[in-house]
Amino acid sequence: MTYIVTGSGLSVKDVVDVARNNKKVELADDALERIKVCRAMIERKIEAHEIMYGVNTGIGEFSEVVLNDDQVKEFQKYLIYNHAAGIGDPMPLEYVRGAMLGRINVHAHGNSAIRPEITLTLVEMLNKGVTPFVCQKGSVGASGDLAPMSQIALLLMGEGQAYYKGELLEGKDAMSKAGITTPGLMARDGLGTINGSNVLTAMSAIWLFDANNFLKQAEIAAAMSLEALKANMKPYTAKLHEARGFKGAIRSALAINKCVSGGDLKEERVEHKVQDAYSMRSTPQVVGAAHDALDYARSQVEIELNGVGDNPIFFPEEDLALSGANFQGTPVAVPMEMAGTAITMICVMSERRLNRLNNPALSVGLPPFLTKGAGMFSGLMLSQYTADMQIVEQKILSAPATIQSIPAAADQEDFVSMGMNTAIKNFQIMDNAYGILGIEFMAAAQALDFREYKFGKGVTKAKEIVRKYVDFLDIDRPLYKDHTNMKALVKSCEILTEVEESVGFLG
Repeated sequence: MTYIVTGSGLSVKDVVDVARNNKKVELADDALERIKVCRAMIERKIEAHEIMYGVNTGIGEFSEVVLNDDQVKEFQKYLIYNHAAGIGDPMPLEYVRGAMLGRINVHAHGNSAIRPEITLTLVEMLNKGVTPFVCQKGSVGASGDLAPMSQIALLLMGEGQAYYKGELLEGKDAMSKAGITTPGLMARDGLGTINGSNVLTAMSAIWLFDANNFLKQAEIAAAMSLEALKANMKPYTAKLHEARGFKGAIRSALAINKCVSGGDLKEERVEHKVQDAYSMRSTPQVVGAAHDALDYARSQVEIELNGVGDNPIFFPEEDLALSGANFQGTPVAVPMEMAGTAITMICVMSERRLNRLNNPALSVGLPPFLTKGAGMFSGLMLSQYTADMQIVEQKILSAPATIQSIPAAADQEDFVSMGMNTAIKNFQIMDNAYGILGIEFMAAAQALDFREYKFGKGVTKAKEIVRKYVDFLDIDRPLYKDHTNMKALVKSCEILTEVEESVGFLG
């Protein structure tokens, strides 16, 4: 199946399908027609010498400088040269592909006044696997993601570098080998390619997809720990959460109940306390709050994916050009700050359950540090250290970037979103999250091996998958391989896939 780009309806999942899974794209016929109509309008205005920002004027602090006809032709090239100013390691290719898709969807509205050849070339690059080399750092998330988007735009002139069939090539060579004609840049084309927060938005979309899968796995790990700790499952009754009304909590309680369904604990055949500690009793409220935060962030990201993030914006039906700040990344960055913090919060709670599994004063009869040879052996004592270190890093990264604006461009750009910092640190938070949750999975599986009652169907399946990668810790061994294997397992979503096949969709 091919994804048809129309300017609307682009979802987080669509971004992942194209960016990560290489789904083909096609520009809708009516979208192409809108692009042509808008381009015709701007060409009339250029011929009439009507002053338009970034078309026949400079940009930023130089917006009052009017360009002559010869300068208009060359300006877009030098604009891209100047703005291709990132630094450091390359972005993962899926971020770049996601940004290209987002920019095509902006163009599809017919408000950007670029030549259709520009948009069609971006489509062809996606479909033929030419992915520009883009430095991860350099954008402040306002005036768009100018530095990374400019490295994409270099390819439109046959410059820069790009990956093609697993090889990093000079841009001209990559385009030639893929059989793509280089369109060059004319008036408006350069700025119309770079002037939006498409990279941080694409990164946020991909992250949200992964974060939803992470939260579902957090519910599976919680279910395993709850079974091992002989939790009172009454706080997971749907009626309780429906009475309060938060959708995320209702969803989370249902998911955890699916995992423990069919087990002795759920069927009240195991003794339990009247009331458990918060890290056991309030899991639906906490994971539910994270679900709600992610839902809000997703709604904002999808608005941005389908909006006209550009400057200026052209309205051909009214023969009108309006300059503003629709490139500003703050509407995406603010909810994504909350989403990243929510993942850190989930990991803090995961570590508290890990602590209860390890601590003989709290573990309801489990051996100290989940080892049969306490004293001689230390069991999973140091696993908690590893989790704790990662959580501290997450807490540091959870400080908001959106309040860290530093003025630029001689104070013309005196407030910027720093949304790229938000996007980058969210992926760092998630990288740690995989490791932290992997350790809870490992500890919960170890604890369940000490219990002799029947577990829920989902919990049983999850434990089975964990045991494919990590053996029961009978005597002490170096744990770094187990930790690393568990981190990779969580990232792969194999546990989630197998559990959902066993008990049904978790939400």
